[in-house]
Amino acid sequence: MNYWNCKANKFLLAHPMIERSEKMAKMEDEYYFTVVDYTLFVVLLFLSALTGVYIAFKHKLERKRKREDVKEYLTGNRDLKPFPVAMSLIASYISGVTMLGTPAEMYNFGAQYWLVVVAMSFSGAVVAFVYLPVFTKLRVSSSYEYLELRFNEHLRTIASVFFLIDEILFLPTLVYVPSLALSQVSGVNHHVVGIISCAVCVFYTLLGGLRAVIYTDTWQTALMFVADIVIVVHGVVAVGGFKPIIDIGLEGERIQAIDFYPSMYKRYNIYVILIGGFTYWTSFNSCNQTMVQRYLSLPNDKQAQLSVGIFTFGVVFFISLCCFAGLVVYTFYHDCDPLTSGRIVKSDQILPLFVVESSGYLSGMPGLFIAGVYGAGLSTLSVVLNSAAIVILEDLVQGAFHIRMKEEIVKPISKVIIFIVGVITYSMVFVIENLGGIFEVATILTSINAGTMFGLFSLGILIPWSNTKGAIVGSITGYVFTCIVAFGNKYATSAGLVLAPALPISVDGCYEKYDLNVTKEETEYPDESNVFPLFRLAYLWIAPVGLMSVITVGVITSLITGKTNVNTIDPDLISPVCQGFLPEAAKEYAGTAVKKVEHKRLLDRQANTPAPATQQQR
Repeated sequence: MNYWNCKANKFLLAHPMIERSEKMAKMEDEYYFTVVDYTLFVVLLFLSALTGVYIAFKHKLERKRKREDVKEYLTGNRDLKPFPVAMSLIASYISGVTMLGTPAEMYNFGAQYWLVVVAMSFSGAVVAFVYLPVFTKLRVSSSYEYLELRFNEHLRTIASVFFLIDEILFLPTLVYVPSLALSQVSGVNHHVVGIISCAVCVFYTLLGGLRAVIYTDTWQTALMFVADIVIVVHGVVAVGGFKPIIDIGLEGERIQAIDFYPSMYKRYNIYVILIGGFTYWTSFNSCNQTMVQRYLSLPNDKQAQLSVGIFTFGVVFFISLCCFAGLVVYTFYHDCDPLTSGRIVKSDQILPLFVVESSGYLSGMPGLFIAGVYGAGLSTLSVVLNSAAIVILEDLVQGAFHIRMKEEIVKPISKVIIFIVGVITYSMVFVIENLGGIFEVATILTSINAGTMFGLFSLGILIPWSNTKGAIVGSITGYVFTCIVAFGNKYATSAGLVLAPALPISVDGCYEKYDLNVTKEETEYPDESNVFPLFRLAYLWIAPVGLMSVITVGVITSLITGKTNVNTIDPDLISPVCQGFLPEAAKEYAGTAVKKVEHKRLLDRQANTPAPATQQQR
């Protein structure tokens, strides 16, 4: 039950270049996950489950006065408030991967990545004023319903399938990372912890729907901020203040001048961070169902834009906290690298190790940190579970297969879908845990779908004359091409053909601190000249590859097969920033898309309205 992961202990004992001393053995029992720590963690899980129960019973009472339909269950009835929705948006993107992966990334590769907050700020403005108004005007049930209105139902189906594949690949990281963190500080097997996490998250999502997800996300997000702030503040005190952080960061090359060298192979420079970071963030926040679903839970576009503004500020602040935490961790371990000394087996474990070693003597501090990591993981997981249910029901069952079901049937089916996706999520953990650094893996997996969908939606929203054939060919080509680049990139990295140069580390202080005799091996970097150039790209270029391939192929195909007649296109389907370029004749068709959406809702209501008693008797 000590703070070391069991695998790390075995690695340390067997490592040929490390001699383990009595001092090290004593340290294994120095910090424990105390009763207070376990209490904080259990309270987190209990409150999460209690939120779902509360929302479920509250709406059970309300349904006696007004019948709740499946739309309200899955979309929150479009009457939520900007602040809790903004907190839920933050929870949608900030996960345990961010909390653990970002500090590790800063520790290994320096503060260059911190520039991503600039890209995030621009991204928030573009989402709020370019893409968001289209969805709030149309009031669609899912973001992919837009593709049917703009192009056709086949494209909606394609996008929905891509989304589900993406989430099935990404969801396991949301379970694995917090489970790994808890295992690190308690010794509990991370598979056991993963089962508990999935069970609690599925439970409150099943009971309360989107309302439970959003209100649970609100306090879980607050917990994330509190945990990170407390850990950073205490970490600064533990290393002796800001001056050692700056001095040691400069000496160890973690604080660097901005790299302007124009290489697409470098892990981080100003171009890959600003262009790649902006594309990745905008692609996810502009059209991904997990985000659009939250935008549409608000009553109008002004409140949705306000929510996006709060979300952007919150994310920039939180990412900055995580980046600074990376510098603090480096200052603490600058003379005895935990990975080289065998005290951890993955760099993603370095922050949990830092927490227990710098503040483990404070009862409750490790518990607060793990509760924050878990809150981040559970909030994102619940969001995606709810979104997956909407996509399957709205875009596949009703959209692709044209199956109309009664409300009393749809809601139980949506709960079954959430349960099944939860089971699949846990099963995929066994695959994810065998991959490399979780931060890079998660970004690559999400970039495939994010870049492709961003290109597809941009084709429809920003290029009025793009046609259906161009969109279909562009999206499929872009998706396949991006998969080839992403998985080729990951294969080259896993096979040791490509290795991102990490910044220098030291083990000179290991003996003094831990009585460990560690010999550092010099890293041999492979000759990358024989590797296919696209497989050498920095991982942040994956999303721009998807974006540009979809738009390029889509535009060329549209030109070859005949452009869409912009005189007959509904301006509501086009971004407000591009509507000024439409001809006057297009204004006559304004509102036709909204009427289609309203007509579909009317048909759904009629299908679920009981027939009068006289007609039933007949």
